[in-house]
Amino acid sequence: MSSNKLNNLKEEPDFKFDKIKMENLEDIEELKKDYSKIDVKAVKKEKLKKGEHYPETHYETVKEMYLNTLEKFANRPFILDKNSPKDEKFREYSYREFDNDVQALGTALTKKYNLKDERIVIIGENQYAWYVSYIAVLIGAGITVPVDKELPENEIENVVNRSKASAVIYSPHEKDRIKAIMDKVPTVKYFIQMKSDEKLEGRTIGFNTVLEEGRKLIENGDNSFKQIEIDPDEFRALFFTSGTTANSKGVMVNNRQLANNVNAVSAYVAIDETDRFFSVLPLHHTYESSIGFLLPLGVGASITVCQGLRYISDNLKETHPTIMIAVPLLLESLYKNIMKSVKKSKKEKIVSSMMQITNVLKTFGIDIKKKVFKEIYDGIGGKLRFVVSAAAPIDKKIGKWYSDLGIMFLQGYGLTETSPISAVTPDYDTRIGSAGKTIINGIVKVENPDEKGEGELLISTNTLMMGYYEDEEATKEVIEYDEDGRRWFHSGDIGYVDKDNFIYITGRIKNVIVTQNGKNIFPEELELLLSSIEEIEECMVYGKEVEGEKELIVTCRAIPNYDKIKELYGDISEKEIYEIIWNKIKAVNKKVTNYKAIKSLEIKDGEFIKTTTKKIKRFVEIKEGKIKKLVNV
Repeated sequence: MSSNKLNNLKEEPDFKFDKIKMENLEDIEELKKDYSKIDVKAVKKEKLKKGEHYPETHYETVKEMYLNTLEKFANRPFILDKNSPKDEKFREYSYREFDNDVQALGTALTKKYNLKDERIVIIGENQYAWYVSYIAVLIGAGITVPVDKELPENEIENVVNRSKASAVIYSPHEKDRIKAIMDKVPTVKYFIQMKSDEKLEGRTIGFNTVLEEGRKLIENGDNSFKQIEIDPDEFRALFFTSGTTANSKGVMVNNRQLANNVNAVSAYVAIDETDRFFSVLPLHHTYESSIGFLLPLGVGASITVCQGLRYISDNLKETHPTIMIAVPLLLESLYKNIMKSVKKSKKEKIVSSMMQITNVLKTFGIDIKKKVFKEIYDGIGGKLRFVVSAAAPIDKKIGKWYSDLGIMFLQGYGLTETSPISAVTPDYDTRIGSAGKTIINGIVKVENPDEKGEGELLISTNTLMMGYYEDEEATKEVIEYDEDGRRWFHSGDIGYVDKDNFIYITGRIKNVIVTQNGKNIFPEELELLLSSIEEIEECMVYGKEVEGEKELIVTCRAIPNYDKIKELYGDISEKEIYEIIWNKIKAVNKKVTNYKAIKSLEIKDGEFIKTTTKKIKRFVEIKEGKIKKLVNV
């Protein structure tokens, strides 16, 4: 898939919809019946008898979960992928085929290349070899380090060095960039290229060659990889929160925490081996690698690998997924394209009317939405039953529209530090507008709530990270222990929790800026770069809410270094000062990826609002801080 397009959405995903006719309505028997005598209260009361949650799974490790699935579903399809997006058909890999490759890779990595318990970087677009690599490492080969392929070359180098990686498994698309950093990453013993048959030459070798070597070892009786036992609480995965400047953090996760994501979701959402996930989010992200990969693995479901935004409509129709996890921008794009087709067909009134009628019928326990909106369903594969919005907030009306269409709209809440699930929407109690219900065996509470019950959300779940990699001080800043020894994570999110443990997010105090497509921008990273501008005395970067804009505007609020400016430029106007600093900022923007670029400059009026330890109170400063009103800037 083209994750660059996904992350930035510079072009619309290619959703294709034929003219909407809505001509089948007279054939739907349920629309002809009289429902006036049905006891709606009785129906609702019966619905509440379902209980608090489904029976949850209790896996302790990914390996335990994996072996359980293999025993039950070995011959069922698992991964659907193409060698090239232009291939006519998807190649379907069964669980048995997948396991054969996992065993071969794991055996070769641990036995032939002596990489057991070493750190192994995986970088590239979503593809079959990525899935094989991730599982092989998690169930015995070493410590997995998934890396964002959109990182600049120098940041990839930094990740590899910081993680002390001994191997890098990479996509052919990354070949040139990996080649450019080879001499700068001395800890790496092997560079393994996916989809390659290359023999070992120096430190480089083809993924297929490694697989073949593993198969030969197994054929000769080597079952050492299969016999590896996994300690549930041992460090096994390292996720970097953003780029890799000195301010980015590596999140350490163990097998138990990853398995607990699957256990948590199993209690709230009914998913089984008949489901098919549509993988469109990048796998390096904890949400996709856990909920979009380990979750379907845990229940024996299958996964379609999206071949890129230009192929998304065809991929949906070819493989008929039932579940799609996506960022808000993608779900909004799908909504807009469907509505565009409805308007073009001049069917807005009848679609709106049918949504109201089918909503009423659903309260009677009669769900005919898939019959009524069959044409729309067919345009997205015909079987989609859940869409899950992840990584960033979404407009409540979009969620309601999906629900009105008959596609259950779910949300998940969490952070990389909670690996990632802290809350998820139960499919039997959807509350659009909520970020989800706190997972079982977890607690989310509000610290120092105000008069509205809002405050910083503190999270204590069995998915909470081990800590930040090689940064005990940073770990102590975000995790505290209570008198009972329970760990609490400071989320940095402002919100409240209702009496049923549903979470509502109303703001952020944490510095990180989350874009609409789920990318994280860390202000400290930008502030570090801005510190080289001698015309700036002090600055703060934040995401500014602008009316009419869904995206937060990355903004620098700066106090000019007036003494230095006078020394360099003499006595100049505030407008000229603004222009000088803005030009300097534009130069800094060239050093970062596009989505991190600063889009706006504010000149601070007076001093920043600070704590007694002289740290800027970002949340208070954003709400109450004053800026100079410059004319004609």
